Amino acid sequence: MPRNNNTKTGAKKKVIIPIAIFALLFLGIGVGMGYFKKNLYTVMKVPDFELTDQNNKKITNKDMLGKVYLVEFFFSRCTTICPVMNRNMRAIEDEVNSPEFGIISISIDSENDTPAILKEHAKSVGAKSPDWHFLTGNRDYVGKIADQFNIYVGDKEDEGESLNHSGMIALVDKEGNIRCRYNKDNMPILYYSGLNYEDQEGKIPKLMGKYHPDREILIEDIKKLLK
Repeated sequence: MPRNNNTKTGAKKKVIIPIAIFALLFLGIGVGMGYFKKNLYTVMKVPDFELTDQNNKKITNKDMLGKVYLVEFFFSRCTTICPVMNRNMRAIEDEVNSPEFGIISISIDSENDTPAILKEHAKSVGAKSPDWHFLTGNRDYVGKIADQFNIYVGDKEDEGESLNHSGMIALVDKEGNIRCRYNKDNMPILYYSGLNYEDQEGKIPKLMGKYHPDREILIEDIKKLLK
């Protein structure tokens, strides 16, 4: 008995529909992964700040509008992570090389880090850009700014902790938003590390480590925001 053509057509549909669904699902996953790779997450608006730079000039977050910039906390007398962070910032400055890029380095040691001291520090670091501002101000005020950035700075009243700080860096876009990329699990990383590492994956911090994975991804993400 000859087969009914309708039966054949129905069988083909049963095969084709699951394949089509699977293909669309696979495409959706691919598009989603592409989104996370290409787009940066908006963490929050950058906190308001007003501090004095190495040239005795008042610098505020509003002055930085229209520029992509990085924010770090440091102090000039630091001999551990600060020189590492400053060197990585210096390398980023060279690689990005744009008048629309800046750096904000906020001192947590205002008693020592006067504008004159910071001017000498900027020279020793080799800062080139007029938009790399080494800022100082009231220590309580700086502590509040760090809290608003959600970047750790030690309690000023705790002698053993007052000059401790995080090695994390905030990336700010031209509109004054803190931005970041997504990790392998498609979760926002929030901040970038300014440290060096013993391993390429960035899991084992080491002052003299030869790897600095976040430096490379920061350069990529800065360039995305500059486009």
